[in-house]
Amino acid sequence: MDAQTIIAKRIAQELRSGMLVNLGIGIPTMVANFVPGDVKVFFQSENGLIGTGPIPEQGMGHRLLTDAGGRPVTALPGACTFDSAMSFGLIRGGHVDITVLGALQIDAHGLLANWMIPGKMVPGMGGAMDLVTGAKRVIIAMQHTAKGKPKIVNKCTLPLTSERPVDLVVSELAVIGFPGGRATLFERAPGVSVEQVVAATEAKLAIADNVPEMRL
Repeated sequence: MDAQTIIAKRIAQELRSGMLVNLGIGIPTMVANFVPGDVKVFFQSENGLIGTGPIPEQGMGHRLLTDAGGRPVTALPGACTFDSAMSFGLIRGGHVDITVLGALQIDAHGLLANWMIPGKMVPGMGGAMDLVTGAKRVIIAMQHTAKGKPKIVNKCTLPLTSERPVDLVVSELAVIGFPGGRATLFERAPGVSVEQVVAATEAKLAIADNVPEMRL
């Protein structure tokens, strides 16, 4: 199982029937492919669609059905579309139960940097700031390191997205939460030791005596 699949499958376990869920660009979009059959959630794309389904098969995408990043999505029966003002009204109004986003860095207290790298061209923050501020729960889907360097750091060196900490980080190595504002190791990936997680993490982790493996 590749890293992205591990992350997406584990995050899908956090979803409950009836939730309104926003999926960001990249790995988060894969979560829709692993929702358990008995769980019925409503996926929202911030560009104005509720009822997104799995990523379409090659050649089956529709040019008018895309996610916020312009990638093809499917629409389930009963899906609805609306303008950007309504979409962000839902986000800012606190109606999104979970948002799943990517990250460039997460600090030891759960603060997120995910919208720009100084000196590189970016189109703008997009909906990241609104989602981190407005969603009831924020889950980060990201690979644990980038080019061999930890992405969970003592302090972010990149511009922060919000002053609100995230709730959960899921990587291909671990599940990490931030109870009391402290990075805490909740689970480790199958076949991954606590020592491997610690070695790949710059921030100091609170670690229980027995850290269970993810159940995938």
